[in-house]
Amino acid sequence: MDLLQAMSVYVKVVEAGSMTAAALQCEMSTTMVGNHLRALEQRLGVQLLQRTTRRQRLTEFGSVYYQRCLDVLGLVADSERLAEQALDEPRGLLRITAPLTFGVERLAPALSEFSLQYPQVKMDVVLTNSRPDLLESGLDVAFRLGHFEQSNLIARPLIDYTLTVCASPAYVARRGMPITPQDLQQHDCLSFAYPAGDDWQSVEKRWRLSGPHGEILVDVSGPMLMNTSAGLHQAARTGMGIVMLPDALVEQDLRDGKLVTVIPDYQPPSRPLHLLYAPDRYRLPKLRRFVEFAMKTWGRS
Repeated sequence: MDLLQAMSVYVKVVEAGSMTAAALQCEMSTTMVGNHLRALEQRLGVQLLQRTTRRQRLTEFGSVYYQRCLDVLGLVADSERLAEQALDEPRGLLRITAPLTFGVERLAPALSEFSLQYPQVKMDVVLTNSRPDLLESGLDVAFRLGHFEQSNLIARPLIDYTLTVCASPAYVARRGMPITPQDLQQHDCLSFAYPAGDDWQSVEKRWRLSGPHGEILVDVSGPMLMNTSAGLHQAARTGMGIVMLPDALVEQDLRDGKLVTVIPDYQPPSRPLHLLYAPDRYRLPKLRRFVEFAMKTWGRS
């Protein structure tokens, strides 16, 4: 039995609340999780969990042993980090999170270059439009859109996340080209359904544009509201309506003529983009090299 692995599995079972949930997190079968638990209990000669078909409960010793496992596994992780620092060679698992569209269109293509530079670094990339807590989720670094209030993290500014109002040539040929923001009210506009709590939620059916005479708010409507940029992108390409989408998603289509810019004299709002990480983890070579790579690739000049 690998004692450290068995202890790690036991911690996951306690924290996940079931062997099935722990098996998913550990990427092993439920049977293998059970084998690790039984081997650990046989080694200790003490029952750790009281299990039934519906629930599990820590024994008194199991609760104490869980805390000791956390201490031991924490020391092991600290020792490995010390070794990494001594070698100053980027290696190990780097956990990254990023917004979905940025991750697909910008981050994923760039990671191949980073991987070639640092082949000993393995990456676990989580693309989500939610904002997971880095420390609680065990993440090393995050690309974060919008504003945030986590003062315990380092925030490095990146280039702003910009948008473009555009439509397909077929739509423009059928419905005409809008000239002013007010013209959009007579057109089919495809809007993004922002989740509750998003700092852009209030503008899902009201587009904010900046022009020669300042900011303009335009109430738009159309045949569809959707919660994915990729879906809106495809709908716009087929001529369904006008969209406001991230440049990361539409810039190639604009170059190829599959989409055309609408009311180019009026600019949609941009969102700040930052790279976040915990200051105490920056000394790890894998994170330090990734931060340097990200700032070189997307940092403000």
